[in-house]
Amino acid sequence: MNKKQQQENILNHGLRLQRLYPETKERQNAGGFSAGPVSLCKALHRLEAEAHRYTEQLCNGPEISEADQEKKEASILARVKALLGAGPEVILNRDPRGYALKIDTENAKNLDIYKDWGGYGILCPEF
Repeated sequence: MNKKQQQENILNHGLRLQRLYPETKERQNAGGFSAGPVSLCKALHRLEAEAHRYTEQLCNGPEISEADQEKKEASILARVKALLGAGPEVILNRDPRGYALKIDTENAKNLDIYKDWGGYGILCPEF
């Protein structure tokens, strides 16, 4: 895949996300923050990377307490929710072998979004 195709894929995925989470578009129009389709994907990519590092830490250490785990997960999901607004619920997958931020299979079943083999919707796929 060349750079132009990669940029097109990112743009198209961002547009799909804006259709799934219309508040991102409304915030952009209201001047709240820049939430264009590409900047939305970049912000989600940063959150995905942070969530993935966290899931790896859960498996490899150093160990963290359950209270700290709940706090970290709530922080990540709250920032995703603040970015996306209302729409399909995002879950944090604790398995470090795949994507960390997903939409569960029931909600992703009929959505026009990238899915993994388990049928989960992927918020930030690698292109």
